[in-house]
Amino acid sequence: MSGQIADPKLKIFALNSNKPLAKRIAAAVGVSLGKTSVDRFSDGEIRINIEESIRGDDVFIIQSTSAPVNDNLMELLIMIDALRRASAEKINVVIPYYGYARQDRKVRPREPITAKLVADMIVKAGADRVVALDLHAAQIQGFFDIPVDHLMGAPLLADYFLNQGLEKDAVVVSPDHGGVTRARKLAEFLKAPIAIIDKRRPKANVAEIMNIIGSVDQKRCILIDDMIDTAGTITLAAQALKDAGATEVYACATHPVLSGPAIERIENSPIKKLIVTDSIQLPEDKKIEKLLQVSVGDLIGDAIKRIYENKAVSPLFKNRFHKD
Repeated sequence: MSGQIADPKLKIFALNSNKPLAKRIAAAVGVSLGKTSVDRFSDGEIRINIEESIRGDDVFIIQSTSAPVNDNLMELLIMIDALRRASAEKINVVIPYYGYARQDRKVRPREPITAKLVADMIVKAGADRVVALDLHAAQIQGFFDIPVDHLMGAPLLADYFLNQGLEKDAVVVSPDHGGVTRARKLAEFLKAPIAIIDKRRPKANVAEIMNIIGSVDQKRCILIDDMIDTAGTITLAAQALKDAGATEVYACATHPVLSGPAIERIENSPIKKLIVTDSIQLPEDKKIEKLLQVSVGDLIGDAIKRIYENKAVSPLFKNRFHKD
């Protein structure tokens, strides 16, 4: 990791979605969070005031568009507009979790493509650059007409398993065909084979396990996904792996959305440990014993320093056990 930055022209602001992560990022960069107030008019409209000069500054805004997604998205758009009107030199939007990403193409007639709509709104508001972490689909980078630095959570997740010595006799499992590239990346870090669960989804948030492609008998299985929402897919996958002879089942994901029955499903599943990042701030009632959060603060902080200094971001795609 490169050294901390003392340039007063670099400013980092946090909105309301994930202030603990924003503080970790600012500490990793070596700056204090900028002064801003975010409150509401009496009718619920968002009111933002930047309480220090940012004229000519290179500004980074930290905001996950997680639940409440509409409030957090509007906060972000209003903040970008405020920065632009206050003459910031560059407006860099850091989105640890990019909401509205699941509709990234038309699957059925008359569907919107919300991932593109949100990208358009961010660009139109005045953003100059986006820094994102594990977008739901890689092609979302192309929805923006500005540079996008797409960071990966897999190196951090791999660090956990390597630190715990869990890569021995392990198989990395993708819960569907769409996640094979993600599973392969983690498997490369762990030097493990992969397996794929072939599933059919009758309707949204309902998954049916069909078949396991690959050998999992007498293996430690590590499921990986970009996000876990209602946890239906991941818990059904875990049960299918146990039924197929897996000795242990771990799960990992970058974004712990964990809505609806997710916590109860994870508690009652064969998953031994669920490793996630802090891209989304979790309330205390969701911090169960099975769940472990690893921070992306240093990763995003390092990305900010590299972007500010016009250095390559690609070295961050390796985990610290990586050997060239």
